Amino acid sequence: MSDLRLVIFDVDGTLVDSQRDILAAMAAAFASEGLETPPRERVLSGVGLSLPETFLRLAGDRDGDTRARMIATYCTAYADLRQAHGPESSPFYPGTREALDRLAGEPFTLLAVATGKSRRGLDRLIEAHGLEGMFHSRQTADDHPSKPNPAMIQAALIDTGVAARRAVMVGDTRFDVDMARAAGVASIGVGWGYQPAAGLMADRIIHDWAGLAPALDELTETT
Repeated sequence: MSDLRLVIFDVDGTLVDSQRDILAAMAAAFASEGLETPPRERVLSGVGLSLPETFLRLAGDRDGDTRARMIATYCTAYADLRQAHGPESSPFYPGTREALDRLAGEPFTLLAVATGKSRRGLDRLIEAHGLEGMFHSRQTADDHPSKPNPAMIQAALIDTGVAARRAVMVGDTRFDVDMARAAGVASIGVGWGYQPAAGLMADRIIHDWAGLAPALDELTETT
């Protein structure tokens, strides 16, 4: 192997299934303003965006102060649910931990995350699942513009020193794929997340973690 490669993962809808608490926290946010919660599919279709972008999509007819209160309520409700449920607040999809461990054991592969979560939320999830030391770069919505802006991927490339041609973004939404394309890296869409795989337009689609290794080998130069 001539140089390192970098695999960048989205979190919610890709590594973990956090929809139960996302939906419950969203319901709390809308109820706090006496509003009807949008349908499940609409809420989940925006997972991965930063919270300001999410609430702009879901409550754009409300003024900024109202949306700010809703965001605060959402964050409090989500934190309370995470505290109550522990790791089961965001359980791994089947095979996720094994896939991460396999990649982490490869001397030529580095791992990173690029997520719409806050840094505090990501850090707590990593702690809850025992993933400390797994990721060489952690990029969150606290420090960057919302997906699909390429800033998170660009920062991960700088952190690791890996060339864009040797990096792959793995995610479950068009936000992930479009972010990858804007950053000049390849993309793998997963078929188990919050947006239909058929609409992702990723370079490769996998429907279980067994498909990850061959897709990575195809998309990164290996000579």
